[in-house]
Amino acid sequence: MALVSQKVMDALKGIGLNLYERKLWVALLARGTSTAGELSEIANVPRSRSYDVLQSLAEKGFVVVQTAKPLRYVAIPPVEALDRAKKKIEEDMKTTLERIEDLKSSPLTKELTSIYTQGLNTIAPEEITGALKGKYSVIQQMSSMFKNATKRINVVTTPEGLDDLFENHYNDLKRAVERGVKIQIAVTGLEKSTEAVKNLNSIAEIRVLNSKELPITGRFAIVDGKEIVFSLTDHKVHETQHMAFWSKSEHAATSLLEPLFKVVWGNSKAVN
Repeated sequence: MALVSQKVMDALKGIGLNLYERKLWVALLARGTSTAGELSEIANVPRSRSYDVLQSLAEKGFVVVQTAKPLRYVAIPPVEALDRAKKKIEEDMKTTLERIEDLKSSPLTKELTSIYTQGLNTIAPEEITGALKGKYSVIQQMSSMFKNATKRINVVTTPEGLDDLFENHYNDLKRAVERGVKIQIAVTGLEKSTEAVKNLNSIAEIRVLNSKELPITGRFAIVDGKEIVFSLTDHKVHETQHMAFWSKSEHAATSLLEPLFKVVWGNSKAVN
């Protein structure tokens, strides 16, 4: 008989506990205090794994280890355990962020950049491509593209995509403009001005395409005529299922998407 509901197990998975960690922690909560051997039987976890998993739970703040022979493990009230786990994650995150910043400003990053630059010289354009799955991955890639833009950013998008641009990339686009980058955004099917239009209009030239005259309703972005990303799904799919294609192919940018952008731009009108 299960000690807790599947909803509880799913919630624990959502905060980063793997299956064995979830099983052993719940078993320990039911016992109060126990040995690894006893818990492995209750939780149906291999005994050989129980020690490592319980040590992991202790390091995360869910379990207290008693220095006895054999080792015994003591349960902590769930709310207190979750508070401890949260604090541990915050401390680890702070340490990791500090290390990242130190690495970014160290000579080691120059060495890594040099390796990357040399590597690019041997890579064919078609190899610098990739499929992006999930909205977060797409946002990250577009943010990197906008941050590295030096000349122009051309975007074709939908009203929903324009909202995403404003919500996730406004600061990146604003900084790009401050560097002298020209931004042009064509929106398909926009029927009225929105908050996104009003705010982005101050840093970019925005036009509206009548999708009935030119039935293009996709979303893509081109940066400096060298790098592209275009969506393979529409906004109705769940954000985890969003798919996009990214490439650093200058040929694809200048021979395919830039001509298409010019057609869209030429058939668009300024936002009223």
